[in-house]
Amino acid sequence: MGDRYNIHSQLEHLQSKYIGTGHADTTKWEWLTNQHRDSNASYLGHFDLINYFALAENETKARIKFTLMEKMLQPCGPPPERPED
Repeated sequence: MGDRYNIHSQLEHLQSKYIGTGHADTTKWEWLTNQHRDSNASYLGHFDLINYFALAENETKARIKFTLMEKMLQPCGPPPERPED
């Protein structure tokens, strides 16, 4: 019984410390938005991936960076309507 409480408290600590890990009330839209933003941030941080995307899309590296930054605003579209409780 003590192990179960310890695991839950560790999980709650991680969820409060790192936003991307979610919590019990995280919606599917919030989780997907975090995943897309994390991916785009990773792409922006890796110079070789920017070069690859630019070559594959026949665009400049600056345009690829700009597009990735724009996608971070609302990667999954506007948030869905929440039902009023």
